[in-house]
Amino acid sequence: MSPPASRRALSRLLTTLRTPSTHRRTFSSIHSQRQQQQPASQAPQVQHDLSPQDESQPLRSLTEGLADPPPILSEEEKQVDWTRSFHGLSASPFTPEQSEILQQRLEYDDIEIKPDGIVYLPEIKYRRILNRAFGPGGWGLAPRGETIVTGKVVTREYGLVCGGRLVSIARGEQTYFDPDGIPTATEGCKSNALMRCCKDLGVASELWDPRFIKKFMAEMGKETMVEHAVTKKRRKHWMRKDDELKYPLKDVGMPGATTSSSSSGSANGGGVAAQAGKAYRTTTAGNGAAAKSGAAKTAPAKAAAGEKK
Repeated sequence: MSPPASRRALSRLLTTLRTPSTHRRTFSSIHSQRQQQQPASQAPQVQHDLSPQDESQPLRSLTEGLADPPPILSEEEKQVDWTRSFHGLSASPFTPEQSEILQQRLEYDDIEIKPDGIVYLPEIKYRRILNRAFGPGGWGLAPRGETIVTGKVVTREYGLVCGGRLVSIARGEQTYFDPDGIPTATEGCKSNALMRCCKDLGVASELWDPRFIKKFMAEMGKETMVEHAVTKKRRKHWMRKDDELKYPLKDVGMPGATTSSSSSGSANGGGVAAQAGKAYRTTTAGNGAAAKSGAAKTAPAKAAAGEKK
């Protein structure tokens, strides 16, 4: 073997022998760097009930319940446990000024109409009435149980506390269509419970009076047919007379409005053709009566002329 060939072979041999050790040194350096960086990246994470214990466990669905029972106080606690206490219920009536505010008659401008024809008072107005009667901070809703989440409804029981004493208890409910809407539904459930509790105080009691509802709907409500601008679907729609439809709904009028007007016209004496026929019969009858009257007058004249002859 020539010297140049032997040198090339020796060089390849040395390269082959050095490669594993080089890889080992590189791997060991990278591994040591990862070990040094690992403690800094593993910062303590705050865990809660909805967090998975590790990456292998999926997130718990909200539809299984929120697991938020109210805190249970021990017997030695001085404050009232509103989860089970009825402290102050019917102890004394409110002052005349407070009662007047709570039982004040509703104005028509405060009442709204749902598309299905149900009248209601917006929940913020219940809170305004309570704030006027007891002042901000003088009343509150205390949960009396855990939030129950079913496939379509969120429900929870609340107690209305005014002036440090229990006033009313009601269970609120709110439907939802997607699990992502459960947090919003819990707030709607609370407002629904507030509305039901206020019934015991006489707030907006007219909305449960059938005669008041009929009178209000006759004066302020109207039913019409609306069409969706995109889907072209039509349905009946209730609204206030002083409200306007918003896109994508448009008013197409109630079907049979012309027929109803024609039928009302027939009840009042018929349509155009019936009224024309009635006028013709009246004219014909008048002409016949005039002819008979003229014949009756000429008959005595002819008889007198015959006598003279």
